[in-house]
Amino acid sequence: MGKYLPQKVLSFDKVPLITICLYALCFRSLTLPDTGPWLCQPAPRCGDQPYNPLEQCCHNDTILPLNATQLCVPNCIFYPCFQHCCLESLGSQNQAVVTFKVPGMKPDCRSSPISRICAQVSL
Repeated sequence: MGKYLPQKVLSFDKVPLITICLYALCFRSLTLPDTGPWLCQPAPRCGDQPYNPLEQCCHNDTILPLNATQLCVPNCIFYPCFQHCCLESLGSQNQAVVTFKVPGMKPDCRSSPISRICAQVSL
């Protein structure tokens, strides 16, 4: 058989120091429960609170779970993390339209893609 050649291995006595340096540089004073590692990127904020965009969203300065629903008009539920509820006036009638949120753009009922049109509501 051939000779065993030792390979260079990272010394385990240096790992804690490296870990401490990464935490100091990346996380600073940020603590997020159950969010996994945030590799040197600031966590998104909702108001003054950090949140995990894989599980939550920020809607009107409130952190919501991604599956949260709200009532747009009676019998018309929407997902505020992904949709907007828009009320459009048509003379004496109001029509509720649910539109999709477009990532990276400000909410705009006129230019956002329509998800569905809800019932008309009389004034």
